[in-house]
Amino acid sequence: MSTTVENIQRQISENPILIYMKGSPQLPQCGFSAQTVQALMACGERFAFVNVLDNPDIRAELPKYASWPTFPQLWVEGELVGGCDIVVEMHNSGELEPLIKQAAERARQNEESQGE
Repeated sequence: MSTTVENIQRQISENPILIYMKGSPQLPQCGFSAQTVQALMACGERFAFVNVLDNPDIRAELPKYASWPTFPQLWVEGELVGGCDIVVEMHNSGELEPLIKQAAERARQNEESQGE
């Protein structure tokens, strides 16, 4: 049986664009998660999510693992981008979309090269 930290590490490594949030992209359970998801969805790429309200073990461990105390948390290619304020600020300044598009494109290229 894997530990919570191992699960977190696996989720982050297997998903090039991942958001840990309260609720789901379709039904966010807090305003910060809603704002972050809106900014992410505006980039037009698929992303994975983990509802920390359904995963109390992850909700407890991730802030320690990430050294980031709050949710949501956006992870891109294994790196913590940040929470709501940072993601919305990056979206407003035009920095978020190229970051997300590049990560999605690299993920597609990796999938294609593994499929050959």
